Amino acid sequence: MESKSEINGHAMPGSASTDRILDKSGQKSCREKLMEFLSKNLLVIMTVSGVLVGVGLGMMVRNMNLTKAQMTYFAFPGEMLLRMLKMIILPLVVCSLVSGAASLDTRSLGKLGGIAVAYFLVTTLIASGIGVALAFIIKPGVGAGALNTNSLGLESVSSDKETADSFLDLARNLFPANLVAAAFRSYATDYKMVAVGNDTNGTTLYQKVPVGTETDGMNILGLVLFAMVFGVALRKLGDEGEELIRFFNAFNEATMVLVSWIMWYIPFGIMFLVGSKIVEMEDVVLLVTSLGKYIFASILGHIIHGGIVLPLIYFGFTRKNPFSFLSGLITPFTTAFATCSSSATLPSMIKCVEENNGVDKRISRFILPIGATVNMDGAAIFQCIAAVFIAQLNNAELNAGQIFTILVTATASSVGAAGIPAGGIITIAIILEAIGLPTNDLSLMLAVDWIVDRTTTVVNVEGDALGAGILHHINQQEMKKQPEQQEELAEVRVEAVANVQAEEETSPLVTHQAKALAAMPEAIESVL
Repeated sequence: MESKSEINGHAMPGSASTDRILDKSGQKSCREKLMEFLSKNLLVIMTVSGVLVGVGLGMMVRNMNLTKAQMTYFAFPGEMLLRMLKMIILPLVVCSLVSGAASLDTRSLGKLGGIAVAYFLVTTLIASGIGVALAFIIKPGVGAGALNTNSLGLESVSSDKETADSFLDLARNLFPANLVAAAFRSYATDYKMVAVGNDTNGTTLYQKVPVGTETDGMNILGLVLFAMVFGVALRKLGDEGEELIRFFNAFNEATMVLVSWIMWYIPFGIMFLVGSKIVEMEDVVLLVTSLGKYIFASILGHIIHGGIVLPLIYFGFTRKNPFSFLSGLITPFTTAFATCSSSATLPSMIKCVEENNGVDKRISRFILPIGATVNMDGAAIFQCIAAVFIAQLNNAELNAGQIFTILVTATASSVGAAGIPAGGIITIAIILEAIGLPTNDLSLMLAVDWIVDRTTTVVNVEGDALGAGILHHINQQEMKKQPEQQEELAEVRVEAVANVQAEEETSPLVTHQAKALAAMPEAIESVL
């Protein structure tokens, strides 16, 4: 005999079979939620795991006392990741900037570009101020007068480049003489001694004359400017430029597909990048004890700027939680930490900003390549700390004029700092030359740059991402205002048309003409 709880083969509510079904469905929903979470965050989990596994692997392999050749082989998978990321930079930067500049109207481009430049300059100036303040508070160079290049067994790094020539090179690189060569070479000033005559004793007199040379490395600054101007020019062409704009848009989308493929190699490559760096470390204890205060000051500056200042600026503009925005960018931050390169982080940053945070493609592909080139907040912090550190190391008192020079020079020179590992070391030489300090101790910075450069790059790319978020918010606000303005204009037009019609209907002249026309047939008939 069937139970009442199972009439017609269906389970009644409250029965044991119903509870079992609900349990199964509950388990299924939990499993689905877990699988959904893993599918969304799998790349992030793998990337963070790659860093942790890399640290453990590096510590294990470090005890094996590998030769230099074996270290090179061990670092090979990490080298392949860097090569892939660098390979994609050129098409990504050029195509994204051309399509971004062409998709924005000239008015929006000018306004957004102006806001972006102001944001980059102000944040970099704030970063420089934080760096100088921390250097004077912590005093990393005081008491380290006995520390020099020889005590740590380091090779000396010398730079005899004039400050004026450094800034002139920056301007020259903005306008490359050869666009093809700009993809792999940059302009740099060198010097040669030229005989200019003899003195009274017959001794030949020489003068140091600057001469132009080409150095290896992509001239990203020149390519960025050309791509922007070319995109604006294509938009000005109108219908004639549409085909070429579509070509660059398609090229850009194809490049982003390549980026999505490369991103799945990032966890594996990062594991060996981090591991090989740990294996290559020399005497870490000696470096940290000698330069610990300098490392602490630099990292503290990055935490203050990246954790407090930049989020506050983002919140001030958007009134949104900056940390929920940043939580979607863990993969690019991990990539920045491992590669120490803003340019190499650019592909994954563009993809995550668009997919995880919903930033408009026109904004992200316009502002992020520019930010990776000119926005170097993290670099400005450690460059200012390094300049004050070297001054304290040499027992040199800095006056107000020199401090102001450090701030301005660090802000200006960070624009031209290459988005590559250890790119900021070159700009420290410019700052030291500007304030008249020797550049002999630069090798001390280079010795610990592999530590400081990681947090530097993370802050650099964080500033770019938050800048893109701010511009996206401003653009959204402008787009909301436009329909309202159009509706107001439409209402005004409707009222104007109605008024005109009313005037036409009640005009005495029109009424008189109508009566005259109506009377014409009667007048004609009477005449006939």
